Amino acid sequence: MNRVTVAETAGFCFGVDRAVKLAYEAAEKYDNVYTLGPIIHNPEVVKDLERRGVKAVDSLEGLTAADTVIIRSHGVGPEVYEKLLEIGARVVDATCPFVKKIHNIVSERSKAGDLILIAGDPKHPEVEGIVGYADSEHYVFEDADGMLKLLRKNCEKFKKSVAILSQTTYNTTKWENCVSLASSFPGVSVYNTVCTATMKRQTEAKALSKKSDVMIIVGGCNSSNTKKLYEICSKSAESYLIETAEDLKGIDFSHARSVGISAGASTPAYIIKEVQKTMTEILTKEEEFNFEEAIEQTFKKIYTGKRVSGVVTAVNPTEVIVDIGTKHTGYIPQSELSSDPNAKPSDVVSVGDEIDVIVTKINDVEGIVYLSKKQVDAQKGYDDVKKAADEGTTVTGVVTNVIKGGVIVVVSGMRVFVPASQTGVRADASLDSLLKQTVSLKIIELNEQRKRAVGSIRKVAAEERAAKRAAFFENAVIGSTVEGEVKSITDYGVFVDVGGVDGLVRKADLTWARIKHPSEVVSVGDKIEVTIKDIDHESGKVSLVYKKQADNPWDIFRNNYELGQVVDAKIVSITGFGAFAQIIPGIDGLIHISQIADQRVNNVADFLSVGDVVKAKITECDFEKKRVSLSIRALLPAAEDSAEEAEAPVEEAAPVEEDKAEPESAE
Repeated sequence: MNRVTVAETAGFCFGVDRAVKLAYEAAEKYDNVYTLGPIIHNPEVVKDLERRGVKAVDSLEGLTAADTVIIRSHGVGPEVYEKLLEIGARVVDATCPFVKKIHNIVSERSKAGDLILIAGDPKHPEVEGIVGYADSEHYVFEDADGMLKLLRKNCEKFKKSVAILSQTTYNTTKWENCVSLASSFPGVSVYNTVCTATMKRQTEAKALSKKSDVMIIVGGCNSSNTKKLYEICSKSAESYLIETAEDLKGIDFSHARSVGISAGASTPAYIIKEVQKTMTEILTKEEEFNFEEAIEQTFKKIYTGKRVSGVVTAVNPTEVIVDIGTKHTGYIPQSELSSDPNAKPSDVVSVGDEIDVIVTKINDVEGIVYLSKKQVDAQKGYDDVKKAADEGTTVTGVVTNVIKGGVIVVVSGMRVFVPASQTGVRADASLDSLLKQTVSLKIIELNEQRKRAVGSIRKVAAEERAAKRAAFFENAVIGSTVEGEVKSITDYGVFVDVGGVDGLVRKADLTWARIKHPSEVVSVGDKIEVTIKDIDHESGKVSLVYKKQADNPWDIFRNNYELGQVVDAKIVSITGFGAFAQIIPGIDGLIHISQIADQRVNNVADFLSVGDVVKAKITECDFEKKRVSLSIRALLPAAEDSAEEAEAPVEEAAPVEEDKAEPESAE
């Protein structure tokens, strides 16, 4: 096997990776960001987030509605959510989905009256959160012996139903033992809530430890799952628990022929990689020193402006050290490393990378040479940009700066200026939305003498939109369903981008329900499915329908109601000749004034009010005219009509305004 082997599943699990990404996204979007406890049990990640303005707090004390609070992957109890709601703070919920599943199980079984037994560390934040969902009697146990004591007391003596589960990072060997013993007790339900990633990580680490002389476990000293990995591996091999590559110093590895590396779920990939490289360097130091090669390097000539190749030997916060094969120690200051002023050295290069650099200054007295990687990248970037300008092709870069009049995009190491008018951002909007975004652009101007370029993001977007528009009109078929994004809302309808084309959904085609404004149905930015109603190829106009035929209230009414049926109807409006009552959304029936009571009605409001729910009989259905008549009187006990009523002429319903009339077709 290799002298240094890294376990396949070492490092971030799904839940931790998701939580960390949400934390970094929150740091970019919001001010006053806090995590309730460290986002993960890894000091390096916590420190980096602190530098970006994300602070860890132990309680909600002092937080306000202006703050953003991140719930870490361990999860919290319901009382924390209630407190956050009371404070009014923005909440970013990064609880691991597997932990959420445990919360749901505990809540459900607790409401059913089960005794809840939880395998884990009672002081672990995940367990503390789980306990918050247990409304019934519950206990936390650490091992099989603790579980047996609880089961014997409650199952044998009190005959209680029991639900047993564990924290996601519980030791898999211990859990298998618990499951085996619990099966002999009646009324016990066991839920396997150990995370599959945890199980796989522990299994792989155990197997690797049996094939290695030494095991290195990388992770935070406070991390529960990291400690469990160390315990498992210690049984098979000499094991060390470290947080960073620096912790390898002082350990004697002279006897080790093979070293295995595993890491807890809270350990970033870059730390694992640093440990792997450092461990490899330690094991390969035994190689013989080549005297002739050293002499040759001592006399190797360099000069200012020379382009040389080198190997990165160290990466520091402010500089990078490079071995260029001479007696000099090569330094690349952070300012000469990348055209992106926000890039950290560790983002650009790693120990062991082979890179090309240009010599900028030599100090033979001190044996130092200063180098620039940025100049090499800029030359290469200029060649790429010039080629793109000549051929009219698209290039890709990252927006690194927002300056007066536009933004700077770094393309292959070269800075390209994009004027505000060419960014595609509205004149009244901030260009900050583009910062750190990867964008595509066309080179519209190139000064070869000064090696400066001007680009256009808008031109690429316009070409892409034109291509999508052409493709839409070529392939679109009336009656087909397409997905689009709501771009704008007016009083008369909604404009939806269906791929380079903004189609119109008129108000009548938006919903079967009666609405005052389209914003009651959709919002700008919503992704919706629409049906193509009509296409005008000459004008380029497209008509769309959002409402679904399956939701047609008249079809629903036809299939579920019949003449003579008694319904519960809600009074929605009152007129001089009667009242309209909603049978189902979209279907209002008329209760004529003569059908309200078994006596003469002069004022409808004396008998009915808007919002009343009444029982009425369907006395007439005209699907062609979209009209339904209802009668309350038909359900009342028969009574002799007064002579006055018998002689009274039947009034015709007068025409009414559209919003008070019987419902017309919603087409």
